[in-house]
Amino acid sequence: MSHYTIVLMFHGEEAQNHIGRILEFFKTTDGENYFRVQWFYRAEDTVIEKAEVFHDKRAAVFHDKRRLFHSTVMNDNPIDCIISKVSVTQLSPLVGLKSNSIPQSDFYFDMEYCVDYSTFQTPPTGPTYPLANMSICEPCKTEFTLLDLYSGCGGMSIGLCLGAKVSHIDLVTKWAIESDMSACESFRLNHPKTQVRHETAEDFLHLLTEWDKLGKRFATDVERTHESRSMASKDDTSPNSNIPPGELEVERLVDICYGDPCRTGKYGLKFKVRWKGHGASEDTWEPYEGLSNCEEGIRDFVRNGFKSKILPLPGDVDVICGGPPCQGISGYNRYRNVESPLDDERNRQIIIFMNIVEYLKPKFVLMENVVDILRFKRAYLARYALSRLVYMNYQARLGTIAAGCYGLPQFRLRVFLWGARPSEKLPQFPLPTHDVIIRYWPPPEFERNTVAYDEDQPRKLDDALVLSDAISDLPAVANHEVREEMPYGKPPETEFQRYIRSSENEMTGSSLNGASRPKNLLYDHRPLMLFEDDYSRVCRIPKRKVL
Repeated sequence: MSHYTIVLMFHGEEAQNHIGRILEFFKTTDGENYFRVQWFYRAEDTVIEKAEVFHDKRAAVFHDKRRLFHSTVMNDNPIDCIISKVSVTQLSPLVGLKSNSIPQSDFYFDMEYCVDYSTFQTPPTGPTYPLANMSICEPCKTEFTLLDLYSGCGGMSIGLCLGAKVSHIDLVTKWAIESDMSACESFRLNHPKTQVRHETAEDFLHLLTEWDKLGKRFATDVERTHESRSMASKDDTSPNSNIPPGELEVERLVDICYGDPCRTGKYGLKFKVRWKGHGASEDTWEPYEGLSNCEEGIRDFVRNGFKSKILPLPGDVDVICGGPPCQGISGYNRYRNVESPLDDERNRQIIIFMNIVEYLKPKFVLMENVVDILRFKRAYLARYALSRLVYMNYQARLGTIAAGCYGLPQFRLRVFLWGARPSEKLPQFPLPTHDVIIRYWPPPEFERNTVAYDEDQPRKLDDALVLSDAISDLPAVANHEVREEMPYGKPPETEFQRYIRSSENEMTGSSLNGASRPKNLLYDHRPLMLFEDDYSRVCRIPKRKVL
């Protein structure tokens, strides 16, 4: 902890005075007295702006009025700008820091703000800004855990895990949450070891809090490890010794959820019950309070579930990633609610995403969304997401990335928001590797969030890719094609095609570890079968544009 008593307030054009640290006094060649100052930002001076920007109380984030953000911005000012002397304390940044634990001081700071990529980060250590030594006592980990929210079929988490593997980090998706059943089934097929849950993110958060309560009641002495995907107790339990005639007997509990899976209109904690003498197809969801005679079965389920970490608790998750629904803000939605965005349940998912981050406290957070999150209502939801991370004392960085800049045959502009605990290194955005055919650009206010080279920065970019670079090697298929897999029929014609045909081991440069090289086959390369009239029309579409 460091204290600065040489920080002064300077009169600004607006009602708020500006705050900066005087570095030196000097006299100009004209004999005028000046000083050099290094400025601090208030929250309202940064991209997150004032809490009043979030007109809806559901999205209001009220930062401590005493909290400042250090900057590297310096300039010279006449000495008569000085109003008064104040004290500023530098704190070691901590997630979950409470305002009542902050020492008495006019102001304090624990982060640095930079306009580029709207970056909030831990100030650099050194003689100028000494921070308390922060030691991480956690033993060296060989595997890092990932929770994928709004997972879909798992594209975002797959890409993140592959990228981590290239950097020799073993990042594994342990849990995935998705409300679409078909996407869940696809995820399970590709990732059989992942706990894939078919439920809303809000119900998942309720479930986590209830699971914590159950653990404190039944599993305080259980050592937690990632052992099994099974959510059921493997031992048959018969907690009810005297079952009245005509009543079913609980064999074991096989799953848990929070919500209303049977659509009865009654929300709450539910267990899926396997009835004795009946198969899995006859399992039913039963309310927790209705299983008062099944305490032994609940205890077994909870203890087994805690041991295998079927659900994460605070401290279990290293990375949370996800892309909350974009339909409520997309420019293609002509009916999006501009006046009251949070009345749209899809837009409220960003709040729920951040609530889950606050509860689980992961080391890193990565959120993705469409570029319209920066256009919609003056970036209302993007500012909220940044503000919420900073309020929780996470470092944060927001960047706009074009997929075409990294060797994909499409422009596809997307916004990514990184978050990192204060003790971790806030990840940088990778600089482009390819030229790109520009289709549109972010709003000017967020121009400095675009991931690109500086004008004077040397670069060597590969040529932009177009659609033919991706699909020119695909075999022709007819309207009545039914094969689920087929050979390519010819070798790849471009580097992109060679890459897309490669296995996970080849993509990451890792060894096969005794596994055989997978066959180069095409899967599900078939069209949706058209009626003959529609098929005739499609056949008349020119293969090349006529200029």
